[in-house]
Amino acid sequence: MEFIYLLDILGTFAFAISGALVASEQKFDLFGVVIIAFVTAVGGGMLRDILINAHPINWIGDLNYIYIIFAAVLATFLFKSKILPLYKTLFLFDTVGISVFTLLGLQKGLTFDLHPLVALIMGMFSAVFGGVLRDVLTNKVPLIFEKEIYASACLAGGVSYLILNYIEIPKDYNFIISASIIIIVRLIAVKFHLQLPKIKDDIFGNNE
Repeated sequence: MEFIYLLDILGTFAFAISGALVASEQKFDLFGVVIIAFVTAVGGGMLRDILINAHPINWIGDLNYIYIIFAAVLATFLFKSKILPLYKTLFLFDTVGISVFTLLGLQKGLTFDLHPLVALIMGMFSAVFGGVLRDVLTNKVPLIFEKEIYASACLAGGVSYLILNYIEIPKDYNFIISASIIIIVRLIAVKFHLQLPKIKDDIFGNNE
């Protein structure tokens, strides 16, 4: 579990960096950058905990999340020009982060005796809604609604976790397999520019 916690912290750091960079590009002041980094990193988990009435809320119960967010903002403030070229590294951390956030959120939902479908949705919320809040607050169309297979990768890994859990695969193996599915789906989707279909025309209507 300590290794998973380390991945959780790395994912939080990557999410906070991405939020800080977006806020910086939007010319936010330092306070605004901290707020955007914060909601990007822990907003999804916070929303999940509020919806399932879990206390203490994620970052309130573990101050390491706050420390890592401040560290990410400081790193962005001091080394922005050095961080921007590290897109592939940050993307990898981000991808690992969403896989861990999804499964931790799903596990938490199950421990609260939620229906597996609801727990799956809570896992997805944990992973993607920080980015949704970031984009909304910076006046952008949320990434998951526009072009990339992001939330769908989380759902695929979450479904895998539920299936393997049902057939009683040991939890550690289940976590590794399901997280790997999220990472692989995300990497393949980005590499080959895969997207979900969009509703453009009425299939049975007049498309003149």
